[in-house]
Amino acid sequence: MDMRLSIVSGLSGSGKSIVLNALEDMGYYCVDNLPLSLLPELMGQVNSGALRKISHTAVGIDSRNLAQLDRFPQMVEELERATIAVEIVFLHADDTILLKRFSETRRRHPLSGADVALKEAIQKEREILQPVFANADLQIDTSHTNVHDLRRLVQHRIGKSAYHDISLLFESFGYKHGIPADADIVFDVRCLPNPHWEANLRPLTGKDQAVIDFLRSHTDVQQMFTDISAFLEKWLERFKQENRSYMTIAIGCTGGQHRSVYMVRQLTQHFQHIGNSNVMERHRELL
Repeated sequence: MDMRLSIVSGLSGSGKSIVLNALEDMGYYCVDNLPLSLLPELMGQVNSGALRKISHTAVGIDSRNLAQLDRFPQMVEELERATIAVEIVFLHADDTILLKRFSETRRRHPLSGADVALKEAIQKEREILQPVFANADLQIDTSHTNVHDLRRLVQHRIGKSAYHDISLLFESFGYKHGIPADADIVFDVRCLPNPHWEANLRPLTGKDQAVIDFLRSHTDVQQMFTDISAFLEKWLERFKQENRSYMTIAIGCTGGQHRSVYMVRQLTQHFQHIGNSNVMERHRELL
């Protein structure tokens, strides 16, 4: 039986517990706040004796592993040499969002204290977790994601990737709100005709038929779709050969309402049609 280990880490308040709970609901054997030094022993137990029937394990690692995180890359290599398929999921969010979440929940940050303010604790945690962040297979920015959206992302991306070779997420966004921090490839479609300037289309989105008809009527839009899909069809194969499990393709327009939404939907449908069974779409500004 192939052994699979998902290491779930990230900034406090970014949703690590939600991810672990979602994986547990999907049948994973989950352990939270495990001291990093015990990870090889745990996987040895999973791979033998009473835990032999477990094939999917998820472990939560956080900044309280301060003294051991420098060895994190070497430990992952050791596990992989033991024929354990390791994937690292790292969750993060903007500082302002994390500050708001701690304020709303009134929970204490694990690194804050009498001499360490919350903002300083968040910055310190980013530094401590850098070895994990740098080795992550999947980075999830939860700044614009609620609990239900995050659970769906876990189910579609992490759950399905256990049985498929690569998980594709096409995400629309608006440049005026910033580029998604977890994007692997970004395409800019602001050069295309903008439905915003048509009064009857302005309140609609790229999901509405009137906007779809408007954009389909322009040859530049079709050419952009053709070029992007051809580029991805060619180079995604290279990423697969490098054992990439996750790819996030971000498509941006000015506000993230019309052009980018349309393009993401077209690309999602195209890659599902040509046989990619683990493809999903997300529209950041429409959440």
